[in-house]
Amino acid sequence: MKYNLFIDESGDHGLNNLNPNFPLFLLCGIVISDDQYEMLRLGFNSIKREIWNSEGVIFHSRDIRKCEREFKYLFDLRLKEQFYNELDLVIARSDYVIISSAIKKEEYIKKYGKLSDDVYEIGLSFIIERAIFFLDNIKDQVSALNIVIEKRGKKEDKKLDEHFQRLLARGTGYVSAQRLKYYKLNIQFVAKKENINGLQLADLIAYPIARYVLEPERVNPAFEVFKDKIYRGKQGKVYGLKVFP
Repeated sequence: MKYNLFIDESGDHGLNNLNPNFPLFLLCGIVISDDQYEMLRLGFNSIKREIWNSEGVIFHSRDIRKCEREFKYLFDLRLKEQFYNELDLVIARSDYVIISSAIKKEEYIKKYGKLSDDVYEIGLSFIIERAIFFLDNIKDQVSALNIVIEKRGKKEDKKLDEHFQRLLARGTGYVSAQRLKYYKLNIQFVAKKENINGLQLADLIAYPIARYVLEPERVNPAFEVFKDKIYRGKQGKVYGLKVFP
C-alpha cells in the first residue's frame, strides 16, 4: 500500500527577522496510508459540506483562529463550538503518525549563526529520516512513500527539490540512500488552492505543536487532541518531535 507524507509549517523559516512572540520555525509531517487518508478526507469534507455547504473551503489554522475569510462564520459561538467538536473528532479518530521538527531561532543563531544550513532543509531531512524509521516497522505493507509539500515559490521549491535529490543520492546521518530508495520516495509541490486535506491536517496540527514547544506548561487543548499520535518507538520514547539546536 502507498503511504503519504504531508508536510506544512508554522512560523517563518527565515533567520533575519525574529518575531519575539513566536521565535520558532516548525515543520510538521503527517504519515498516513492511502486508505486511512481517504477516511480523513471524507471526514473533513463532511464538515465542510455541513457548515459551508461546499467542499471548496480550505482549513487554514491562522484563518480559523482569527475567524477570518470563510471562518467569519465562527463568530457565531454555537457554530464555532459545533465546528471545533466535529473537527477534533475527525483529527482524534483518524489513523496517522505525526513527525515534527522545531527550531528555536535565537538559540540556533547563537550556536550556528545566520549563514548556516537552511532550517527548512534541516526539518525536512529529520522528518523524512523518522518517517523511514516508522515505515521500517511495517515495510512489508508499504509499496511507496509520496511526499506532498505546499508550494512556497519557484526559487524555494527548486532549492528544496535539489536538497531532496541529494538526500536520495547520499542518505542521511542515520538512513542510507539504499533504505530511502527501497520506499520509492517521490516529492510533489502543490498549491494551497488545490485543497489537499492532508496538507490542511498538517497545518492544523503544526501550530499547537509549536505552542507546546514554546510554552509546554501552558494549557493547550488542541495539542491534547492528537498528542498520542506523535511517533514513538517500541519503548515509548518520543521519536516524532525534535527541537533544534
